[in-house]
Amino acid sequence: MGINIENLVMEYKKGVKSLDHINLNIDHGIYGLLGENGAGKSTLMKILVTLLTPTEGTVEINGIRLERKNYELIKKEIGYLPQELGLYPNLTVRESLEYVGIMSGLKKKEYEERIDYYLDKTGLITQQRKKNRQLSGGMKRRVGLVQALLHNPRILIVDEPTTGLDPEERIRIRNLLVDFAADRIVLFSTHVTEDLAATCDKLCILRKGKLTYDGSVTELVSNAENHVFRCSFQNEREFQEFQRNYKVTSKIYKANEIEVRFVNGRKPEFLCELCTPNLEDAYIYNMYVKEND
Repeated sequence: MGINIENLVMEYKKGVKSLDHINLNIDHGIYGLLGENGAGKSTLMKILVTLLTPTEGTVEINGIRLERKNYELIKKEIGYLPQELGLYPNLTVRESLEYVGIMSGLKKKEYEERIDYYLDKTGLITQQRKKNRQLSGGMKRRVGLVQALLHNPRILIVDEPTTGLDPEERIRIRNLLVDFAADRIVLFSTHVTEDLAATCDKLCILRKGKLTYDGSVTELVSNAENHVFRCSFQNEREFQEFQRNYKVTSKIYKANEIEVRFVNGRKPEFLCELCTPNLEDAYIYNMYVKEND
């Protein structure tokens, strides 16, 4: 079981590559996908779920070659939560899920049991009779996730699954994805590095369509050791001047100072303290500092 990608290229117009010769091997567990807006994350996921046809390269999903004649087979292997989710506004949450169950070819008893299970796991039991148009953005994300899980796919691809969720809901969804990934694959794209730090062993980073990192979370963080620092400023003007020259990952206002955490290729000559890196620091180091180090 796995996703094998070789020399994948997506060119929307001549000379402009959304994906530029991507090579990836993704096996069981949760695999994180990081990158700035426009990096190619959504394009990659849309190719994997058969919504886009790549310009070049090959993809195999659980041993099935990604080509038009195999699209129906591949769709059975994959559950997909897109970033832009469309729900029928006049159906209730439960009606939406029952419709997906029917369209997936599940028997009534089977989809009813799965709906009950996932409504409980996502905290939607009390919302199941609400119409979709009455739901908050976070609730809609959870309904979309249940839809993606309902046919019990071997691979789950989720684009920003925790957008709009409060901290308790995010933890609930992360735990659900971890449980689901015990013997399957979850490809998890997000801007929230905390979610990846809590769920993933491996991840990749895309920048402007190119793969800049593919490996373990632990290794990525270790790469940023001795490159993360902390210092303080007495006023906003000093900080703004500093920010023009350094990659800041956090800024905290205290009683008489502004405490700043930043990433740099080497220790600056001014007074600052070395910090233990976290995943967010490591991501910024990989994206913007390492190549100039």
